[in-house]
Amino acid sequence: MKPNPPTAWNPSRLDARRFAEAGGELRGEVQVMDLIRLREDLHAGGEGAATGQVTWQARAELRPAAQGGAPAAWMHLEASAEVPLTCQRCLGPVQATLMVDRWFRFVATEAVAEAEDDDCEEDLLALEPRPSLIGLLEDELLMALPLVPMHETCPVAVPMASADRRDADETEPARPNPFQALAQLKRPRG
Repeated sequence: MKPNPPTAWNPSRLDARRFAEAGGELRGEVQVMDLIRLREDLHAGGEGAATGQVTWQARAELRPAAQGGAPAAWMHLEASAEVPLTCQRCLGPVQATLMVDRWFRFVATEAVAEAEDDDCEEDLLALEPRPSLIGLLEDELLMALPLVPMHETCPVAVPMASADRRDADETEPARPNPFQALAQLKRPRG
């Protein structure tokens, strides 16, 4: 007789094997500002301050092992969030949608995960120490950040360096060429 699975799973220290055996499902929301590492990459203060939530869900299952043996624990993690990032063009806030949709296979230890990592396509996680689902969620959200966040069209005019220089050249008097003095020194004296 199998023991009854826990009715409430601890996302801070998830027993992934038992979670998969039970076909467990978890879902929830976490405040964006509670994810400290993610918060460091967000637009600071003002109108674009991060006040939103990350909506997530995780479900697990056992799948037969590829080479016989004990079934492997797998978990599917999905999440979405709207976060304010800093536009790299105008430096103002730009809203970005972050999406996570990943499968993870659990293996016995970190050493096994490291040894098998190069030979498999899926992401591997160790059963021990028990993973933090919220920590994993934050890792995945960090990887989902755009490399260069930008507005499609910035809400303010963005000064372009080459245009600024050309405008300045038209309004300023011509500056003397510092090499003209050298050219005069080079002329033969007669």
